[in-house]
Amino acid sequence: MRRFIELLKQNEFLKIIDEPLDVELEIPHIAYIEAKKFEEGKALLFTQPIREKKAYKYPVLMNTFCNQKALNLAFGRDFEGVAAEISSLTKLHIPTTLRAKLDFFSQISRLRFAPPRRLAKTKALYAHKILKSLKELPILKTWEQDAAPFITMGQVYTKSLDGTQNNLGMYRLQVSGENELLMHWQIHKDGAHFYHEYKRAGRSRMPVSVAIGGDPLYIWCAQAPLPKGIFELLLYGFIKRQNARLTPCENGIFVPYDSDFVIEGWVDLENFKLEGPFGDHTGFYTPPELFPVMRVEKIYAKKDAVYQATVVGKPPLEDRVMALGTERIFLPLLQTTVPDLLDYKMPENGVFHNLILAKINTHYPAHAQQIMHALWGVGQMSFVKHAIFVGKDAPHLEDYENLIPYILNRFNVEKICISEGICDQLDHASPNACFGGKAGLDATCNFNAKELEILSDEMLKSLFEKELEIHALKQFYTECKSPIVCILYDKKESVKASFEKLLKYKKHFRILIFLDKENHLENPYMLVWRVVNNLDAQRDIFIKNDCVALNATAKNEFEAYQREWPKQTDCSKKVVENLILRNIIEEDTKLFKQFEIFG
Repeated sequence: MRRFIELLKQNEFLKIIDEPLDVELEIPHIAYIEAKKFEEGKALLFTQPIREKKAYKYPVLMNTFCNQKALNLAFGRDFEGVAAEISSLTKLHIPTTLRAKLDFFSQISRLRFAPPRRLAKTKALYAHKILKSLKELPILKTWEQDAAPFITMGQVYTKSLDGTQNNLGMYRLQVSGENELLMHWQIHKDGAHFYHEYKRAGRSRMPVSVAIGGDPLYIWCAQAPLPKGIFELLLYGFIKRQNARLTPCENGIFVPYDSDFVIEGWVDLENFKLEGPFGDHTGFYTPPELFPVMRVEKIYAKKDAVYQATVVGKPPLEDRVMALGTERIFLPLLQTTVPDLLDYKMPENGVFHNLILAKINTHYPAHAQQIMHALWGVGQMSFVKHAIFVGKDAPHLEDYENLIPYILNRFNVEKICISEGICDQLDHASPNACFGGKAGLDATCNFNAKELEILSDEMLKSLFEKELEIHALKQFYTECKSPIVCILYDKKESVKASFEKLLKYKKHFRILIFLDKENHLENPYMLVWRVVNNLDAQRDIFIKNDCVALNATAKNEFEAYQREWPKQTDCSKKVVENLILRNIIEEDTKLFKQFEIFG
């Protein structure tokens, strides 16, 4: 970690902040705002973290993956090169010439770095300092309504009951006592699968170790969507071209030898506590739920340890850079299952699982629908809620300026596929935690849509006001065959009923999106974020008379929504204003408004 910090510094990607700053709200808010500067944002090293004026011994590093170049520094090479290498491995054939044989064995030889190497006990964690409690770690509280401080970049190491499988996951960990954490592993995660394995065997506890820091590539590997049963540190060895070196904990779990902190202990299989609320990567607070308790037995710290953390909330944040590496590197692996997938993109304001764009090569009718279902059945892609598929002639998937008109000119309500499947356990729109509606749009074919009579925003609003109490209305892409009409209104009936009232004006629109009046129509980036977060396709998409309506409002009794609709993650205005007064951050009104820092 210290070496990587020096690399960040040499490349002018690091900002060192020596001012005493509180781990509760102050440090997270600074990192949150810095991450929204895209490529101009920097990693932040806070040298004097405090809590209620009490100083910590260890500095805090945030926004580690501040941009694409920093991600390449962590990889030790260009992540696009890693993707190309994986692609070449997936296309290996039996060599027929001497040159081909040499190339074949050269590529195969690179795999020798993949298996981690276990070090002898003499090189174990005994050189680290042993801490008395979690209170000695500068663990952050990010949002005002978070239940407690949370470890947000913990590498959680587990193993199967028989010891044949190892797993590295990235789960949030709520501090619930001086030596107690709550283990938020979701039902679909490998750690949770091991948990049930131990429980079925009648065990009372399960060994778990949490590492923080060390080589920053460890934490990137922790979130990599590898197939079940494959240890994530195999990917580390492949990328770095050197074996990960692991050292044993007293509970039998192995962790990287260079970890800055190691928290080892046992998950109590019979003890649960309410975990949360927590402002998560969706940009909303997830509600309190019961999760297992981890009893901490030992906490180790290196002499020069650095506490690594991240902040999650409304996009864009550090996870957009981490996801970019994931997106590129796992494309070749996805293509082994879906060979006609040419490319895909996870826009960060779609919160990754909530929206993907995919470019495909279609060969026959319903080919796009076949690929939709294939993707919905592959690993973590099965969590995707909304997917839009375009043809090979489409613009580059990051060229939104041209891609969106391409899609809207091929939009056909008959090409919307609505299904059901598993979703991210953090998804708040689904009527049931863990599963809900999904929607796919086939925009690969030209469609001779009936020409609309486009009105001005004012005229269309005046028509709609004859039926509903419209707060504001804005049309996007009116030059396309299927413009998008966004409506802010006071919901006093079901959105379906409101939509049907407006169908008498269907010659003027094709796509309607209903939103609550608190939204900002001049900010399409955040509108996309809110729409894909708030939709459950089976409940919230209505198709009638060649028109479609999307209910992106907060759900209530009109939708028979039984869960509590969550609040979004907003910065404390008081904290931010204080930081501005102290010259810690700048008052960037444009950025604050663009990314809805205060809501």
